[in-house]
Amino acid sequence: MELSPRAAELTTLLESQISNFYMNFQVDEIGRVVSVGDGIARVYGLNEIQAGEMVGFSSGVKGIALNLENENVGIVVFGSDTAIKEGDLVKRTGSIVDVPAVKAMLGRVVDALGVRIDGRGAVSAHERRRVEVRALELLNVNLCTSLCKQG
Repeated sequence: MELSPRAAELTTLLESQISNFYMNFQVDEIGRVVSVGDGIARVYGLNEIQAGEMVGFSSGVKGIALNLENENVGIVVFGSDTAIKEGDLVKRTGSIVDVPAVKAMLGRVVDALGVRIDGRGAVSAHERRRVEVRALELLNVNLCTSLCKQG
């Protein structure tokens, strides 16, 4: 059975739209606040979150995931936690917390995320560094090889 030119054209159009259907959506992992207090929010539902990942609360406040447990995640809140309530939504950003690390930051007043709060001009932040990094090792330390006189 042969398709008419119009039917073939419609078939081609439908096939192209179906093949592109799953290309245009984004899945966000969202959790809910179980408890909040003393700058720490306990959140349920963020199963794939990474340690040190930035999250956003529905109130606009941001935080960093630090304590990953089986049932919930402990998130340190950047700023006041008074706007966060039990049951609020929390969304993963997918990025590890980093801050601007350029010489132009010297002498500037910035918050914990490197956002300027001194009212001066913007800082060009072409270089960024992670907040949580492994400390430098002290391997090349000169050991004391001579006696010291005391007294």
